[in-house]
Amino acid sequence: MAASGDEVKLLGRSWGCPYVIRARIALELKGVSYDYVVEQLGEKKSELLLKSNPVYKKVPVLIHNDRPICESAIILQYIDEVWPEPGPRYFPRIHMNWFPALLKIIKVKTEKEKAEALEQSFVGLSLLEETYKKSFEGKAFFGGDNVGYLDIIFGSFLGWVKAIEKISDIKLIDKAKFPLLAKWAERFASVATVKEHVPKTDELVELFSKVLKDIWNASAPNN
Repeated sequence: MAASGDEVKLLGRSWGCPYVIRARIALELKGVSYDYVVEQLGEKKSELLLKSNPVYKKVPVLIHNDRPICESAIILQYIDEVWPEPGPRYFPRIHMNWFPALLKIIKVKTEKEKAEALEQSFVGLSLLEETYKKSFEGKAFFGGDNVGYLDIIFGSFLGWVKAIEKISDIKLIDKAKFPLLAKWAERFASVATVKEHVPKTDELVELFSKVLKDIWNASAPNN
């Protein structure tokens, strides 16, 4: 828990961003009190965000006693070092970043590109399944009996995994292909803090269809 007099802020979005979600879950599992500052989706950035992350101008940004920490993986490591107790230790763990490949399934325009994105996504899922089987089978989470770093890293994407499954009509975390991951996903999704922050599938599908799809189409290179 944050020491008396500590000022902790987290700059994020109203909802939907997995990188922000993982920071919120990590803080709350540690029992850290913080102020949540919502940044609007789009080009307009607040002065606080521009000051705190002048290079990339992106969320999440954790501000602890006026010290900004950027990038979600670095934020998780910082949380673990500054507030080691109570709650689970998040490091050392395995960090796999396959979300960009996952998003390509619904971003790309050609079937060839979609097939490549699916292949990359399934490779990542296979590695996670193998990691779970070798090191954590019989445990509730990748972190053992408690939620750990990889649980938060991967679990923050679960809302989007389900949304992409619905949009593309393709099952990603298939119980037949990835039985351990499928059971893990059910357990992780049942954690109270996770329920609070991971968006509902239909909300993300609506965000994609009404907002993100047009943004991605406008930014796509013309062939």
